[in-house]
Amino acid sequence: MKPIWIVDDDESIRWVLEKALARENLATRSFSNARDAMDALQTTTPQVLVSDIRMPGESGLALLQAAKARYPGLPVIIMTAFSDLDSAVAAFQGGAFEYLAKPFDLEKAVELIRRALEESLREVNEEQIISETPEILGQAPAMQDVFRAIGRLSQSNVTVLITGESGSGKELVARALHKHSPRASQPFIALNTAAIPKDLLESELFGHERGAFTGAQATRRGRFEQAEGGTFFLDEIGDMPFDLQTRLLRVLSDGHFYRVGGHQPLKANVRVIAATHQNLEQRVREGLFREDLYHRLNVIRLRLPSLRERREDIPILTRHFLAQSAKQLGVEAKRMSEHAMQFLAQLELPGNVRQLENLCNWITVMAPGQTVEVKDLPPELLEGQQARSLSPQAAAPVPQFASPPSTAGEAANGAMAAAASVMPPAFAEAPPPERPNWIALLESEAAQMLAAGRPEVMDALGRQFESALIKTALRHTHGRKNDAAVRLGIGRNTITRKIHELGIDGAKDE
Repeated sequence: MKPIWIVDDDESIRWVLEKALARENLATRSFSNARDAMDALQTTTPQVLVSDIRMPGESGLALLQAAKARYPGLPVIIMTAFSDLDSAVAAFQGGAFEYLAKPFDLEKAVELIRRALEESLREVNEEQIISETPEILGQAPAMQDVFRAIGRLSQSNVTVLITGESGSGKELVARALHKHSPRASQPFIALNTAAIPKDLLESELFGHERGAFTGAQATRRGRFEQAEGGTFFLDEIGDMPFDLQTRLLRVLSDGHFYRVGGHQPLKANVRVIAATHQNLEQRVREGLFREDLYHRLNVIRLRLPSLRERREDIPILTRHFLAQSAKQLGVEAKRMSEHAMQFLAQLELPGNVRQLENLCNWITVMAPGQTVEVKDLPPELLEGQQARSLSPQAAAPVPQFASPPSTAGEAANGAMAAAASVMPPAFAEAPPPERPNWIALLESEAAQMLAAGRPEVMDALGRQFESALIKTALRHTHGRKNDAAVRLGIGRNTITRKIHELGIDGAKDE
């Protein structure tokens, strides 16, 4: 451990502090002026710096500024016999760990230096952890399985389907698969199919020729061409429009595609990695996703666990995101108290790692102190947790590292609790018991999708709703779509169009 530096022009103060710290088996180094300490900072650094403010020559505030510029994490304790507001404000604005007024109680001074020492050692440990951080963080067994899978796939060009909840880090896994593959020196191109308007998605994927449509004033390369020789990551593949699924299937089948408006086939030497938070098997059964495309994508499947399934990773992720956020803003990283970290580990966090990262950004900007307590966390988190603790379903305490739900019923309860943790209490209440069951389930599904930041929630749920109604009517009328239209109270043209849009099979005209 490095020595504690004492900087004061008063020899008696230096002597008293040296003797008191020696009794605590702490090494010290003393300076009679700030200039000598500044010179020493060029070649070495203390574990803690204790300095007077008013000294001949350079002031203690100038020393504080120099020390913080060179070593931002160094705890500096400022001492002064002139206890005035301006000095205190200037010390804290300069990043001082604490302000100590003379004359001081020696035991309290040593205790303060001890606290600064613990802070300094913790800072060193956290910096070491962060410097050793891999591209994907995770010590939980579920994440170790993911790491092993990435290692096995490192030399393969096989198509991979990554599944997992929104915000669980699917793109990071895709990037790791590319980075450790033979294609690492070639482009990695990512596209979120749910974020592109349907009318533009085809051009975005395959490009277009000049004059192919209004506004196409020049030939444009699509994402497949941009990813030539590398990896093309298709995020939220479950939201791809049904007609475009056919074109994607053709590329995966024979490796050729056409630009929009083009007549010359182009060869695609691209590894495709797809990801979705949806249940593709269910979407296939609902007629919303092509079964043949599903089998083309589902060659190797990687399931990414939710944050609820790896709660033991929350502390290291939190430290990483707090350090990352602080670096971006040019400030000192905040630290979570033990109680606050335990509180975070109990939260449902339906937005997974993305929600935790956003929370750490909030803490960096909004939390009042360097050490963050539970009371310093966003009010909606505290209110949501309190609402769950008061509900009948939450009578039992939540363990620090809970197991994932084992049944569909438990999963549904977990989803509703997760939605409640991020919504104001007025919207987190359970549906009134007199409502029909299907409405409660619909509200739960909508809450989960909204909390996870899903795009086009109305469109996605609306398609599922219409598909379920039409399929039920067709079963009731043994596939006769005209009779089904009459029973549903819609026109024949409308049901024909809906059957085509939703990809529903088994309908007949008579």
